[in-house]
Amino acid sequence: MSSYEELLAQQAKLEKQIEEAKARECAAVIDEIKKKIAIFGITLDELGLSKRELNLRKSKMDKQRVRMPVAPKYRDPNTGVTWSGRGKPPKWIVGKDRASFLI
Repeated sequence: MSSYEELLAQQAKLEKQIEEAKARECAAVIDEIKKKIAIFGITLDELGLSKRELNLRKSKMDKQRVRMPVAPKYRDPNTGVTWSGRGKPPKWIVGKDRASFLI
């Protein structure tokens, strides 16, 4: 029977092997796709894609990955609840002078 530490070592080794196999197979698939695209002269439009759509998808993915939390800018003195100043204003600040709530 294997110990916990031995099993963790085996798991790490297997995970590394899985990543390496995935990278190899992915590279092979991409090469095959590129060759078939070249042979048949397939365009992005024929695949239902355009450069603009690809750029939009990439920019959306980049934006999704980079989201950082925003520091609070306003605080409700009664409850201590904060608001960053972005998005829909909370009820406690609507229609009031925001300067008095600045942190």
